[in-house]
Amino acid sequence: MSRIYGDPIEVWTRDGEPARFVWRDRLYVVHRVLDHWVTSREWWKISENDPGERRFWRVEASPGPATGTYELRFDTAAAGWLMLRAWD
Repeated sequence: MSRIYGDPIEVWTRDGEPARFVWRDRLYVVHRVLDHWVTSREWWKISENDPGERRFWRVEASPGPATGTYELRFDTAAAGWLMLRAWD
């Protein structure tokens, strides 16, 4: 079962992929990237230079011994990250 959030998160990347992130005051270490995709939509553009992209990563990560699956999103226009979804 998954839950949808949309919470802003802080993410550190390595080679362009999420390596660690802080969500709800806890540091998560990414163990594996399960999937990555990019979606572009014309209506997401906020300026002429904005590609209107949203980049998504589904990762296995943990703040400790228990690993979970999380979906992260990077918004190219705002240069910000969100925690979109977490699976139990």
